[in-house]
Amino acid sequence: MMDPMPAPHAKSTGEVLEALHTSPHGLALAEAAARLQVHGPNELPKARPPGLLQVFVRQFYSPLIYVLLAAAILSLLIQHVTDAGFIAAVLLINAVIGTVQEYSAQRAATALNELVATHCRVLRDGDTYEFDASGLVPGDIVLLESGDRVPADLRLLAANDLEVDESLLTGESLPVHKDHTPVLPVDAVLAERRNMAFAGTLVSRGRGRGVVVSTGLATALGQIAADVLGHALGKAPLVVRMERFTRFVAIVVGVAAVIMAVVALWQGMSYSEVFLLAVALAVSAIPEGLPVALTVALATGMHRMAKRHVIIRRLVAVEALGSCTFVATDKTGTLTVNQLTARRILFPGLEPWEVTGEGVIPEGMILAPRGAPTAAEEALLERLCQAAVLASEAFLGHRDGSWTWHGDAVDVALLSLAHKAGFNREEMLNAFPELAIIPFESDRMYAASLNRVEGESRVSVKGALERVLPMCSKMATGGGDVPVDTALLEGHAQTLAEQGFRVLAIADGQVNVDSSEHFSGEHLHDLTLLGLVGMIDPLRPEARAAVAACRQAGIAVAMVTGDHPQTALAIARELELVQRDEQLVTGPQLRQAEDETAVDRLVRDARVFARVEPRQKLDIVHSLQRQGHFVAVSGDGANDAPALHAAQVGIAMGLSGTDVARESADMIITDDNFASIVAGVEEGRVAYANVRKVIFLLVSTGAAELVLFTLALFTAQPLPLLAVQLLWLNLVTNGIQDVALAFEPGEGDELRRPPRPPREAVFNRLMVERVVISALVIGGMAFTVYQWLLGRGLDIDEARNGTLLLMVLFENIHVFNSRSETRSVFRHNPLRNPILLVGTVAAQLIHIGAMYTPGLRDVLRIQPVSPQHWLDLLLLALSVLVVMELHKRFR
Repeated sequence: MMDPMPAPHAKSTGEVLEALHTSPHGLALAEAAARLQVHGPNELPKARPPGLLQVFVRQFYSPLIYVLLAAAILSLLIQHVTDAGFIAAVLLINAVIGTVQEYSAQRAATALNELVATHCRVLRDGDTYEFDASGLVPGDIVLLESGDRVPADLRLLAANDLEVDESLLTGESLPVHKDHTPVLPVDAVLAERRNMAFAGTLVSRGRGRGVVVSTGLATALGQIAADVLGHALGKAPLVVRMERFTRFVAIVVGVAAVIMAVVALWQGMSYSEVFLLAVALAVSAIPEGLPVALTVALATGMHRMAKRHVIIRRLVAVEALGSCTFVATDKTGTLTVNQLTARRILFPGLEPWEVTGEGVIPEGMILAPRGAPTAAEEALLERLCQAAVLASEAFLGHRDGSWTWHGDAVDVALLSLAHKAGFNREEMLNAFPELAIIPFESDRMYAASLNRVEGESRVSVKGALERVLPMCSKMATGGGDVPVDTALLEGHAQTLAEQGFRVLAIADGQVNVDSSEHFSGEHLHDLTLLGLVGMIDPLRPEARAAVAACRQAGIAVAMVTGDHPQTALAIARELELVQRDEQLVTGPQLRQAEDETAVDRLVRDARVFARVEPRQKLDIVHSLQRQGHFVAVSGDGANDAPALHAAQVGIAMGLSGTDVARESADMIITDDNFASIVAGVEEGRVAYANVRKVIFLLVSTGAAELVLFTLALFTAQPLPLLAVQLLWLNLVTNGIQDVALAFEPGEGDELRRPPRPPREAVFNRLMVERVVISALVIGGMAFTVYQWLLGRGLDIDEARNGTLLLMVLFENIHVFNSRSETRSVFRHNPLRNPILLVGTVAAQLIHIGAMYTPGLRDVLRIQPVSPQHWLDLLLLALSVLVVMELHKRFR
């Protein structure tokens, strides 16, 4: 990779282009490919993920593992070689299982992250291309617009109202106004380089064009990136909560183990046996597999979400989306297909013209209301299409046998409309050269272009009627330009809006501008309003059903849009979002609210927010949160970033979303579809339910072992299980089944339940009840059988053999109780989770196989049992199934 170009801010634009051997039209494709080989990809250094060996070693970083290692060493010292070997085997098997799970989850997360790449628009061979920013090379010409993340260090060649947020590099909170014209001193500090745009910064306003002067490590950001690579990311809240919960359980079990050790010593056991017993009991009862199972559950949810077009940027967001109570969603592209189509043209005082065809591809016709149009009407259409095309900044063209387009959806729809009338943007720009533009911004709500038309400076304007109309003193009619009739035009717009159309006003006029560089909104007056264009973005076919699914799931949905109130209301009625007009709130109403109480009153029952400004979307989120909602917000623009960041769950659009929106969000919808958000809610609820299932299985089985040992110790019975037997029980049952539970599919009614309270504890009253009941049944029944076997005259090893087999059977059956907190086992098809079914059968076969395996059975001190004895124990183990079924029924 080559060094960065020295001090490009101290050179004129011409000098920079000459030094980089490029032109304002960009590099040739072949030259760009050659430079990529020299400079390498435009990427910052990334922290290398840990290798397989590192992941394996990390499995031993746990206080619980340290205790077991100490136990193994002590066993060797006191010549208990078999116990030491078995503990080592358990540690090794657990480490292998944890390594496979963590490494697989890591690779899945890496693959998903690679799906979300930063794209940029680049001029090459005079044409505009959009591709991954990693392919940029010095000399490329990059186009910037509001919401983009600057992909490399650029020397600006043009800047139109361009402001860039450089806080990433400078710490300055206010955006920096950019100007391409000055040549700055060589020693100008980075914060003062107004003619530069730096990699990683965000375009907060305006448009720009710049030449790439450095990429990758050679950029200003690349030079400091290595300093932050080693810093670990903070743990997600859910993971912190789970670790805290695990530590609490460990303390409780540790105290219990100490008490049992004291009792055992009092009863005359040797110190070595008591130590191994206490350690084994503590480790078997502590849910040390919870962190791994939790990661697997969330990673499984993440993978399932990816299949349903939801990419998770933070693992904890899997669970968070499932708990949201309110979704504030964009309209365009999320509830609709995001392909605006011009369907109506209304000239002042005339009947509407129909436009046929759907979507962006310009297939269709423009139909006059009464057959063939007159010459005057054709002139009106030509004039409107000319102004619409010149005021647009998008591209629509036929390349390689197919139509391609990029740019603002409104602009693309206007270009499609013009194509149907026989007008092409490239041909028109050649005939009428562009002198200057005022780009469209959401707070400005119009765009304008200054062109040289037949020797005169002529302006073309498109935008919202309420912004364009004050600029106009005349309106075009079939009989020529006449004084503007405001009431007539507002009536036309109202009619279109009530029919669900997005209304765009088109105007033109002659202006006197001293210099194209001084062209601004102040020159937009005494124009002629040419007509109104009615556009429609049809609903996605699945949108209505998705909104209904949210309502059934107890999740409120509101549409937040900048559209005209009547347009928004028409779409909302089609979606069945509103039942009455009072559920519509506009931006001006929010602006007039005097305080937070007034805002909350407006927001409480509203389901449509129209003509909303960016700041007001943030106010809506804060109001919903004050009212106790757990809010998910979807958005695609830079102006959505504050709301996305403030919401509990920020959802960015993957297709239409800007870089800043995606980086402010917790998750990305790859198909920009509201139905995918609903699918994410469902998968989030499944993932959290699986976390609870794993916790219940681990805690209840550990508690059952504590009950068994407590009863034995306090009745002065010999200990019912040896240390190695406890470790074996932990390995054979929980080691397989807790992970298998993490793959449990949904129960099917996730979207028919209300959202769980956001502050609800994981270990709530229902789980406490279930843990206590199951632990008493399993532990109490195992102790009863153990005592009965001793009473029949069996020796201690035979009694322990039967007790261990019973505990294995109990836990094999109890895992099916864990599949649902409320639904009967008999309503769950075991084949829906084949991993769990196979794992349970395998656990039982492994234990039976151990009874017949020389060496292993000697270590475990177990022996084969008769089929009748196995069947008797199985019937006893079914008691936990019966009791838990009764609890579900009465609960």
